[in-house]
Amino acid sequence: MPWIQAVRAHEIETRRLVTDRAILDTIVELAPKSLLDLGCGEGWLIRALAGRGMRLVGIDVVPTLIEHARSAGGGEFHVASYESIAAGEFSLTADAVVCNFSLLGKESVEATCVAMASLLTPGGVLIVQTLHPLVACGEAPYEDGWREGSWQGFNSQFSDPPPWYFRTLGSWVALLRDSGMYLQSMLEPRHPLTGRPVSVIFVAGVMR
Repeated sequence: MPWIQAVRAHEIETRRLVTDRAILDTIVELAPKSLLDLGCGEGWLIRALAGRGMRLVGIDVVPTLIEHARSAGGGEFHVASYESIAAGEFSLTADAVVCNFSLLGKESVEATCVAMASLLTPGGVLIVQTLHPLVACGEAPYEDGWREGSWQGFNSQFSDPPPWYFRTLGSWVALLRDSGMYLQSMLEPRHPLTGRPVSVIFVAGVMR
């Protein structure tokens, strides 16, 4: 699959220079004893955290990606959809749930955030890394809404990018609040050459 090749060959510049290290540093600093990676893809994040004494579990809806993740090892991997997780069909809790560039829709994302209370242990945190709205907005109005997808920065094997739902910074904070969560911290990793924010990382806890 082109995605597996791109990830394992470190072809995506922003990941190589900024976002991979940013999410890893955030997780290591929080030091959870167990971690659930929602939308884990081929499992790179689980493998990068292996050997740190955590229980590591990855979930993705694409069976082929989970097959490659299992073959590479590093943790447990399961096929499941956000809808099934939101419906409470996945019985697992963790100290940290990570969504690394994997929250792309509208209703599915909202339902998944509401489900965090059932996935996190007491005191656990949700960690979300997504494109920084100031950069991802482009020339479009700075307001919530569906946007055309783009494979900018990917190789020529990628085609037909899916649409995604754009949220402003304020909308992300409101989504967490409306899902029964509170924002603990917000990080804005920047590109080392341009100084512009590449992504935003939200760390949120559950209001109990």
